[in-house]
Amino acid sequence: MDTRVITKRSFSHSHTGLLIIILLIAAPGLSISGTFNDDNPDSLVKSRFHIADSLSTIYQATDTEGTFRQILRKAEWAEKYNQKDKALTFYRQALEINPGSFYVQERIKNLSKDMRQDRNNYFLPDTDFERSSWLIQILVLITLYSSVSMIALLVFILLHRNYMQRDTIIRQELREKYQLLLMDYLFDAEDKTEIPVKINDIAANRFKRVLLVDEMKDLIVNLSGDAAEKLRGLYYKLNLDVDSKRKVFSLKWHIKVKGFRELAFMNAREANHEIVRCLQSNNSILRMEAQLALVRLNDNDRFSFLDHIKRPLTKWEQLNIHEMIVGHNLEVPDFKRWLDSPNRTVIIFSLSMIKVFKQNESWERVIDLLKNKDEEIRKTAIYVLGALRIRQAAKAFKNHYKYEVYENMLAILVALGKIADESAIKFLIIVIDKEDDVQLQIEAARALRDTGENGQKALEKLMHSDYKNYQIIIKHVLDKRI
Repeated sequence: MDTRVITKRSFSHSHTGLLIIILLIAAPGLSISGTFNDDNPDSLVKSRFHIADSLSTIYQATDTEGTFRQILRKAEWAEKYNQKDKALTFYRQALEINPGSFYVQERIKNLSKDMRQDRNNYFLPDTDFERSSWLIQILVLITLYSSVSMIALLVFILLHRNYMQRDTIIRQELREKYQLLLMDYLFDAEDKTEIPVKINDIAANRFKRVLLVDEMKDLIVNLSGDAAEKLRGLYYKLNLDVDSKRKVFSLKWHIKVKGFRELAFMNAREANHEIVRCLQSNNSILRMEAQLALVRLNDNDRFSFLDHIKRPLTKWEQLNIHEMIVGHNLEVPDFKRWLDSPNRTVIIFSLSMIKVFKQNESWERVIDLLKNKDEEIRKTAIYVLGALRIRQAAKAFKNHYKYEVYENMLAILVALGKIADESAIKFLIIVIDKEDDVQLQIEAARALRDTGENGQKALEKLMHSDYKNYQIIIKHVLDKRI
């Protein structure tokens, strides 16, 4: 190192030390304003701190090399602990002291580049590990919430499981008690006055009364005659009908359904007007249950509920009514009664039932429906008349054919084939000759074929006709492989 530089630095340090000594010697007698004041100790302390700050500033101003190294060490430590903002600030301060430092310039450049990359990375935010960031705090909260939720859910599951097991045991015990008492009441006991009292004592709350009604409902299915009447009498004696009627008037549809079933099994008709009102409900399940209940409750006229239905009778409801008739071996009503119903779906259902149960005596009323304005009703009537092979319908079919829509025209030709009335042969030949639609010609040819020997002769005559070429259609119809 140059001797002049060392001498200069030594001289600077010696002058600085001399100045500090002079100021420290003079400090006890100086105040902030520059005058002696021995009477005020606080003023003396403040003046000494003021002088110490001045000395630090003077020292930094005179010893730039030491200050540069000190700031550089701070910057390196900040960078080491990932405090990039502080490190960049210290490096810039160092650069102000020594603008020619290549090392400081490179560190500032690299740090600035790293910080820009950190700001562009959304998935890995800059995290200060000396203090919890917002992300860590959120994760901690989520972990705590999840742990508490899992514990609470586990406790709930265990409690619910115990409750269900206990409920099952109680139900089983009550059912066994009810079964024994009911069997004694119906068959074994001589003095039947004590048993209703015992049953009433057991069924002390609503839950136990519900189980009792369910047990009686299951039992009466297998009873008939005097035993069934005794059980119904016990039902009324215990005032269980009041509970069932309360359910019927409930605002909840599933409770209403339960009330319908209880009253139907016990043949209790006190709430029939409410059940009839539910036939117009928007709830299809409620409507269907009301229909089933009325079938059980109306012994003399089981299907009178069809008189009250205003809403469309769905296919599912129609299937249930049919299944009810067949499954319970109920007396089949005369369905022509509802062919004049204002509800078109009831008419269509009645036509289907006339066909299923072969109520041929209703043919006149069915033929009248060929004049109905509803296309589907007319089509169903055509199908029913054809399936029942009503010969009287052939003339009506011929009269209505040209006024019908295309689908119904096809249905008429199919029905004529099933009726096989020779009076329709001429009409079918005209259809084959005049119609331009191939499908109508084919159905007419099939009906003509099914009419019998005279119909087949007419087909053969048409096939050899020179007027029109019918060979393709007639060969297709006469082909036994089709």
